[in-house]
Amino acid sequence: MLHLTSPVSTSSSQTIRPFAAASLYGIAQRGRHLLAIDARTGYLFEIDPIDGSMRVLNTHNATDFLDTTGIAIAGNTLWFTQHESVCFCSLEGDLKPQLFTTLPYAADGITVWETAIYVSCNGTDSIHVFSSNTRKEITRLLAPGIGREHLTIRGEELWVSDRTEQTVFCLDRATGEIDFSVLTPFPCPTGLAFFTDPNTGREQLYVAYTFEEPFIRDNPNATPNHEIQYRDAAFIHPLYVCYEPERRYTRSNGFLVEMSYVEEIAPLDAIDLTDLEWRIALPAETHRQKLHSVEPIGIPFAEEIIDGQRVAVFNIERLTTNDRFVFGWKALLEVWSIKYQFEPRDGDRVPELDPELRNRYTLDDDELAMDTDIIRRAAVDAPGDETNLLRRMYNIRNFVYDKLAYGIKPQIDPPDVVIRRGVASCGEYLGLLLAIARLNGIASRTVGRYKCPQQPHARNVPLEPDFNHVWMEFYLPGWGWLPMESNPDDINEGGPYPTRFFMGLAWYHAEMAKGIPFETICSRGERLTKEVVAIGELAINHVRFVVLDELIPNPEPK
Repeated sequence: MLHLTSPVSTSSSQTIRPFAAASLYGIAQRGRHLLAIDARTGYLFEIDPIDGSMRVLNTHNATDFLDTTGIAIAGNTLWFTQHESVCFCSLEGDLKPQLFTTLPYAADGITVWETAIYVSCNGTDSIHVFSSNTRKEITRLLAPGIGREHLTIRGEELWVSDRTEQTVFCLDRATGEIDFSVLTPFPCPTGLAFFTDPNTGREQLYVAYTFEEPFIRDNPNATPNHEIQYRDAAFIHPLYVCYEPERRYTRSNGFLVEMSYVEEIAPLDAIDLTDLEWRIALPAETHRQKLHSVEPIGIPFAEEIIDGQRVAVFNIERLTTNDRFVFGWKALLEVWSIKYQFEPRDGDRVPELDPELRNRYTLDDDELAMDTDIIRRAAVDAPGDETNLLRRMYNIRNFVYDKLAYGIKPQIDPPDVVIRRGVASCGEYLGLLLAIARLNGIASRTVGRYKCPQQPHARNVPLEPDFNHVWMEFYLPGWGWLPMESNPDDINEGGPYPTRFFMGLAWYHAEMAKGIPFETICSRGERLTKEVVAIGELAINHVRFVVLDELIPNPEPK
């Protein structure tokens, strides 16, 4: 089990929300403070991260800093990016900007190391390095992600946050090679900086976030008076990073979460079932998820192990049309974001797949239409000529993303129907991914079942997801199962696609039912298929999450 420190609460002293902040881009440390720039208002905030107090430094010329997207500090000089320009000014004077150089496309993030000025540019997919003495470009580094990126330096490390990837990368400052990457707990990171507490000497990585969030507005002039609107979310939050190179993964900000899954019996049609066994999978134990406790709701359950997965079994002697039951389980979980640190070369010359895995996870055991011509052609086209397992899986994912667009359907259709239609739910994305991967000899399985609503600041408040969700795991021989999301990375028509959830999962994924059905019912020892009676026709499910605390990851014991 993971040894926990005392839980770290997301208090006001840790999540920094500057007053009047609308669009925070770029942060940097200066002495006892963090400086942060607001691209929309031009405000240059000076913030005490210990108590959250703040003031605006450029009260007389905030308009000179409109649309600034990145800042860095070297001595008493403030460096910043604005449109295609790289500028600087003195922090001791009137903060009057001076032009350093211009780029062919918009400059995003900036950081400084001695006489080297690092500038990220999404238009060139590069991090440009300039000499502050000559103002000439020294070299370029390849940008690690596909989105707009922001920069900071710590020693020999260049740290990069990517807005689209929801990821922070740690690069070698000289070569640009990725040492490791880590998922952020919130979407749209727009700046990062290391801050050393002058009182304790403790170093903490802070990340800025900027996005729009929905809220319910009480509008007295409307009927009805409650309406959905969007507002700015701009704040700074600690990013806790635990890199374990021997285990080949990083974990970041975790949360202590209470999850409940409950069925409410409410039959749609006349029924009479005896000796009913209702099985519901329990949360799994993984590198990123720990089950602290589980207890029954409504009626007690027995526990079974099915293919290594814990399953709750509820027994009901007789269920008729007029009977009503409410039953399920409540679990206390710790959940983390995880990103596995495998490189393409790790997919070369992998060991042979174990026969047991091949027989179970490369066959059509779930109406995957693997014998149809259209799916067999897709299985040939998707990986191309690639022989590397990781690259093949990556190509398969991108092929499916090219073929499909996301849309909710009332039922799950087989992959041959889905690929012709071109619109798919998460389960249909998954079916096509499984079919193509298995036809290519890559063991793969279904994982799910729910995602906690992404509101980690809402503590002790019931949060109910609107949908269930499924994703997949594929097997890397010599290592084990690796996660891959079904559809959330399919965000750009025709690509490029982010890789945040390729071998990675966010904290809000609740893992259960790995390779087994999430829920089944048996009567008199015989499993009831959906053709006989569907679970959805017997009961209404209730799913609830409650975020209790934020946790700091510690290295797992060896």
